[in-house]
Amino acid sequence: MAVTSEATTLWFGDLAGGSGTTSLDSSDAAEFPVTWAARAEGVAGKTNPEELLGAAHSACFSMALSHALGEAGTPPESLQVTAAVTFVPGEGISGSHLLVSAKIPGITEADFAAAAEDAKRNCPVSQALAGIPITLEASLA
Repeated sequence: MAVTSEATTLWFGDLAGGSGTTSLDSSDAAEFPVTWAARAEGVAGKTNPEELLGAAHSACFSMALSHALGEAGTPPESLQVTAAVTFVPGEGISGSHLLVSAKIPGITEADFAAAAEDAKRNCPVSQALAGIPITLEASLA
């Protein structure tokens, strides 16, 4: 069964001086303020498309890795995944870096590294981001 998720941004004004809000419509879970300054310079209390993309990437990767580990008989006790998505004004999104710390009883470093690489390649968000470099730094806690 296909699931379509929706988000809406309402924007007022020009790029540099304008502002808006992005709402997670499907879940009604949150509404976030957005501005160009938050995107180009980083502003506390406001989000940007790259932060939202990082949220999607870290959640998707976590699910893919958890699934692969469970299928291999070594389900994780916990996974902490940060996706750092870099934006360069005038150029665009230049990459996503996945930083992973995992507690997984009974797994070898090699098996963990292989599962993490596989999740990086195959999670649906990674596949959607195929046009940018995706790097991975994964360690067992």
